[in-house]
Amino acid sequence: MKKVVALVLALVLTFALVACGNKKDDLSGNLVLYSTMTENDLNALLDCFGEKYPNIEVEVVNGSAGELVTRITGEAANPVGDLVWGGMADSDGKKNEAIFEAWVSEYDAQNLEGYTSPNGLYSMDHLSTVVFCVNKDIEAKLGLKIESYEDLLNPALKGQILTADPNSSSSAWNNLSNIMAVYGNDSDAAWAYIEKLMPNLVVVGSSSACFKQVQQGEYCVGMTYEDGAVTLVKDGATNIRLQYPTNGTSASAFGCALIKNGPNPDNAKAMIDFICSAEGQTALAAAQEGTLRYTNAGYTNPDNAWLAPSSDIKWVVRDVAFLTENKAKILEKWNDLWAKVSG
Repeated sequence: MKKVVALVLALVLTFALVACGNKKDDLSGNLVLYSTMTENDLNALLDCFGEKYPNIEVEVVNGSAGELVTRITGEAANPVGDLVWGGMADSDGKKNEAIFEAWVSEYDAQNLEGYTSPNGLYSMDHLSTVVFCVNKDIEAKLGLKIESYEDLLNPALKGQILTADPNSSSSAWNNLSNIMAVYGNDSDAAWAYIEKLMPNLVVVGSSSACFKQVQQGEYCVGMTYEDGAVTLVKDGATNIRLQYPTNGTSASAFGCALIKNGPNPDNAKAMIDFICSAEGQTALAAAQEGTLRYTNAGYTNPDNAWLAPSSDIKWVVRDVAFLTENKAKILEKWNDLWAKVSG
């Protein structure tokens, strides 16, 4: 029996029949998964992992990255969880080394260039790609065609662009990092652009608001990530579209981590290996209908995938090491500018 425990809200899981492969394994027992991922993602994982490991009983605790790290830290003397999936970003550096084992999946080495483990703690498995979520009705009403970063500077968009707070939101830091990748890391050009953009911004506390409130018609643009926005389209939203900045797009890589001294390390390693393997990612992508972009170079997206093919996107290179090392400095400058503009 698969159990689900909600950290903040109850996560209701409905299980669909998905072709996830027929290979079985003799591992058994319990597994406690801490995760930031969506219901759609968790449904896919529990279904597909359960096909391969039918004798492992999985319990899920769902919450934000910050909540889960706080919980794991508090449980360090007597760990309850076995692994984390989601929320562990390539820009984290070594900040969580006290709570995670120095172990990565053997499949991490198969990842696309630039997306292998940055710290020896996280096994990277999926990408959070920068995108604008655009309300087509408001865009048309304003007489705009929003495609590039420069298009976001239009005075008609004052108070019409949502972003989360980069001090606390991985999605907002992701978008700020992409601006750095496009205009130059910590460059005069990047900061000049950001200062011009800020009068049009509304900063919200929730990452999901940057696509949900756009879809609800409250704002024109959300600076967000593709899998959150595309899931709304998949679920029937016709009034929004995904726009990859024509200046260039990059992505944060997110991964799994093995909780230090967790009670079921063998089962946890099996789940991490499944999530990071080409086999597992191909199965997950099929179950999700291609709403999440994975990192293993050998995985295959289904024909009915909702995400745009990588070949249709202009990609720019992100200097993750620089951004990680200089994150505090960049955020301090962002905060100073935001206080100046919004105050």
